[in-house]
Amino acid sequence: MTGLPLIIVFVLAIVLMIVLISKFKVHPFIAIMLISLALGIIAGIPIVDKTLEDGTKVSGLASVIGAGFSSTFSSIGIVIILGALIGSILEETGAALKLADMVIKIVGEKNPVLAIELMGWVVSIPVFCDSGFVILNPIRKALVQRTKESSVAMTVGLASGLYISHVFIPPTPGPIAAASTLGIGNNLLLVMGLGVVCSLFPLAAGLFYGKFIGKRVKADDEADAGETVKTYEELVAEYGELPSGFSSLAPIIVPIILMSLSSIVAMAKIKGGIADIFTFLGTPIIALAVGTCFAALQLAGAKKMSKFYDICNDTLKTVGPILFVTAAGGVLGKVIAASDMVNYISGHATVLSAMGIFFPFLLSAILKSAQGSSTVALTTTAGIVAPLLPVLGFTTPVQITLVCMAIGAGAMTVSHANDSYFWVVANFGAMSPDRGYKTQTMNTLVMGVAAILEIALLSMILH
Repeated sequence: MTGLPLIIVFVLAIVLMIVLISKFKVHPFIAIMLISLALGIIAGIPIVDKTLEDGTKVSGLASVIGAGFSSTFSSIGIVIILGALIGSILEETGAALKLADMVIKIVGEKNPVLAIELMGWVVSIPVFCDSGFVILNPIRKALVQRTKESSVAMTVGLASGLYISHVFIPPTPGPIAAASTLGIGNNLLLVMGLGVVCSLFPLAAGLFYGKFIGKRVKADDEADAGETVKTYEELVAEYGELPSGFSSLAPIIVPIILMSLSSIVAMAKIKGGIADIFTFLGTPIIALAVGTCFAALQLAGAKKMSKFYDICNDTLKTVGPILFVTAAGGVLGKVIAASDMVNYISGHATVLSAMGIFFPFLLSAILKSAQGSSTVALTTTAGIVAPLLPVLGFTTPVQITLVCMAIGAGAMTVSHANDSYFWVVANFGAMSPDRGYKTQTMNTLVMGVAAILEIALLSMILH
């Protein structure tokens, strides 16, 4: 099948995938793989490898599926595992708390909503947003008591900061997976840098919306002023002595430095043994491995190396589903690339080209709203968009990185009842579901729109 009928089938396939995941609760991995198989058959991809009369070899559907699956694991599997492992160790040692403390010292207690938002933004770079909210929620409650700021405003601020870096900034698995699928896995420093820049508008939007809705919605814990909350000192006591500032930052900052040096070597076209060493150390897998070593030293310094096995085991259990869903997204992308769809769209690309950067945003937002997981939205959309990048006119690393950011912006638009993070924010923020919709759901809509507007502006300037 080719032409417009194939495009219609593709749209129907995506709708069916969304229905399977959201309505019938089929696991995203199974749903994506089933849709990929069905789409491949309908698109006319041969079911076995063939050699045409002119000698051209055509991969069969099984080979296409295998290639899409394996390429994902070979390119990003280790990176995702190491990034998640670093985050788990930061949680275990209390380094996440130390990072939060460093941020609040910089911002000051007079701006508690901004402080807690930036705290969440920093902590969620290596730590999953839902875990980060659980970790930082006691500090949020202590700050509410200490500053008399609205509990809802503080909840929205914390949820905003955590969510923004969760969808924009590696080593969080979603952005890493999307970047690698889009072909910029070796430019993670660029992804990190633009992720920071693209955080500005949504950070501002989350801050203002938090203060706005905090005056109109009250949380249950505000009604119970006598509730006992832990002070910062009590939280620290639970961990014992927190790691030093350098020790807490090292697992995050050292990989960034190594990748920076590798990028400098590449841009300066430096050759020789030293350049090769910097290039090697700056490879994302190796850079994050070095970061993991610093995290392990931190764990040893906290005299918790006995927990290292369990931390690794729990981390693998956490990232396993992410890896498989990511690989399934890679399969869907390979199937699309192997079909005639890209060629047809290339010849009729006026509409898509006109949508530009908004196309990946809208597709990601639809997937996010339908099935709930930001990581699934990131990885699936990246798999769909990757073969279409030349058609959409995105060819340079900067342009493709902006596409990755647009997918990330869509991946937080919107968080509602089918998203586990929605329930974390609502429950730990002491709000009923209806208040959760007024706060978390509306806030993610506001932040998503703010983010794509900034990305659209950047796309006009950066090439």
